[in-house]
Amino acid sequence: MKRNMLTLLLLFAVMSLCAQNPKYVFLFIGDGMATPQRMVAEEFARIIGHGPLTINRFPYHATTRTSSANALITDSAAAATAIACGEKTKNGRIGMDATGKRNLQSVAEVAKSKGKKVGIITSVTINHATPAGFYAHRKDRSQYYAIGLDLIASGFDYFGGGGVSKHNDKKSPDYKGDIYELAAKAGYKVVNTKKDLLNLKPGCGKVLARGSSGSLPYEIDADSSLPTLAEFTAKGIELLDNPAGFFMMIEGGAIDWCGHSNEAAGNLREVIGLDNAVRVAVEFAEKHPGETLIVVTGDHETGGMAMGFAGTGYGLYLSRLAHQKCSIGKFGQIFNNAKKAKGDFSFEDAKKLLTEYFGFQFTGKGDMVLKSAHIKRLEDAFKANRLPQTAKQIMNEFSGVGWTTGAHTALPVLTTSTGVKAELFTGMIENTDISNKLKTLF
Repeated sequence: MKRNMLTLLLLFAVMSLCAQNPKYVFLFIGDGMATPQRMVAEEFARIIGHGPLTINRFPYHATTRTSSANALITDSAAAATAIACGEKTKNGRIGMDATGKRNLQSVAEVAKSKGKKVGIITSVTINHATPAGFYAHRKDRSQYYAIGLDLIASGFDYFGGGGVSKHNDKKSPDYKGDIYELAAKAGYKVVNTKKDLLNLKPGCGKVLARGSSGSLPYEIDADSSLPTLAEFTAKGIELLDNPAGFFMMIEGGAIDWCGHSNEAAGNLREVIGLDNAVRVAVEFAEKHPGETLIVVTGDHETGGMAMGFAGTGYGLYLSRLAHQKCSIGKFGQIFNNAKKAKGDFSFEDAKKLLTEYFGFQFTGKGDMVLKSAHIKRLEDAFKANRLPQTAKQIMNEFSGVGWTTGAHTALPVLTTSTGVKAELFTGMIENTDISNKLKTLF
């Protein structure tokens, strides 16, 4: 498929110019993913054998502003509301206007009202800000239990990804019972395992499928016993396909989390995980070239990622990130467990873990050989119980990936598209334009 991908995408572009409105619409959102994340991940993907990113090969491009109604730097709630509903709102709002008095209609709700089936998928919790923007209406994104009630009330056909956060929050003023039990009573088939997900067949009714109790594992910590974002997408296509078509929103939510923690290796693998899901949609579009639209965007940029670091001059050494074998969080668990298992755990013991999980070399030759200053930093971090964080910082420096913040930024994001009516998404646009343009296609 790789060899013919560009030809197919160009074919989709030509066909879209004379096509009717799309029957099938995919909207992919990389939370925290702007141009830097896409470009650095592009190079990293080539290095590790994934090949060029599909999301960067689409024929139509738009630079997209992400500001909210009350801030140049948006949060995910306001950004999701803008992308989903077509109106700017205040940071923190979900599916409501800036005053918090008026509910907004999302593109998913419009699609549902027009007879299309609707699917909402995410790699994080299903009632997190970005997915919630497509079905919920709340003044505050932290109203997780209430957002779970909105999920059920939406009547959407397929929810997949992480679990429902605070699903049995008895302290919520809106409490009515466990969200999963309420969903089952409302006619949802609640699925909790990968086996049960993969065994679902068309016609099974509405589905609420979770791959874990919380978010899905980071891509760098992939667990074959749990479904991936791409697998949730493939199953969504299978279950939602029908004569009226469907609308599906798929979020790569942990790109943002790795941006907040400035973890380059994890961040890039999350982008690739989203790209894998997009490839599933492209494979579907190959079979429905005159009926499908695929749009990929980001809600905002996170971390201020830079393709360069002062310590490496003009060098960008992304191959070094491939040595990292797990997320910083998981390494922290491994490190702490190793200390508990051995009472006299020393820095010499820690060095073995650093070599195994980061590829650091303390002697010899090679591109991962540490300088004495690096070793001193790691030893000091070991004594201060900050070894995982310092290892992450050194990995960033070795690879040449820089960061300016641990928060969101106002950098514009890149929106790319292919298929029927993809030409609508070009130029300099607002994030609200995405929803408003999509709504005209239903």
